[in-house]
Amino acid sequence: MTKFSLLPIATGCIFMASGCSSVMSHTGDYQGLYPGSKSDVNMIGSDETSWAMTPLLILDLPFSAALDTLLLPYDYYKKGSVGTLDRIKASEDHNMAISHGVDINHVPPVPAAN
Repeated sequence: MTKFSLLPIATGCIFMASGCSSVMSHTGDYQGLYPGSKSDVNMIGSDETSWAMTPLLILDLPFSAALDTLLLPYDYYKKGSVGTLDRIKASEDHNMAISHGVDINHVPPVPAAN
């Protein structure tokens, strides 16, 4: 194979792997504005990120930032929503209060699912 036939394959692989952090961040609970870009930056600066992963994160960062910008209206709309982790924490706090004999009327209620 010549280098000209490898170029489209390499370019395709780069575009298929781009924006991964943004896509993964938007499949879960609300994580704020620009969650994919924040994730990339945090992982790039982390000592726990392997040397092999850092170049991929640097390559992914501009694509995640572009996708996060496109999804900014959606993120802004979801800004006030209560996430699953928040509901679980509130439920655990509520159950701990009940099990320790705390007056239920003074325990914050568990938020309802959206």
